[in-house]
Amino acid sequence: MHCYSNTKPRVLRRPVESTQYTSRDYQQRLADRRIQCSMSRRGNCWDNAVVESFFGTLKRELVDRQSWPTRGSLIRALSNYIDGWYNRERRHSALGYLSPMAYERRLQEAA
Repeated sequence: MHCYSNTKPRVLRRPVESTQYTSRDYQQRLADRRIQCSMSRRGNCWDNAVVESFFGTLKRELVDRQSWPTRGSLIRALSNYIDGWYNRERRHSALGYLSPMAYERRLQEAA
């Protein structure tokens, strides 16, 4: 299930698939908060391909390279990795070997 808010900032809700997330009460609560959901069919492996690839990269490049003495140290490292390296500097083959920020800039300039 992917849920996106119609207002900024965007909200993504990707819980483990379960009937509680398809219940009328839950769907109404999301609607009350202007969060739009889309659910794929069961067994659709393409739903998670991008995020699974990201998690694999994250584990390979950061998490599995050392032990983390505290949860706080891992959280800080994750934040630095994602906000400081992965989105700003790291080149992505799917983006023509540009960083996500450079790719976004190029799209904005072309518009």
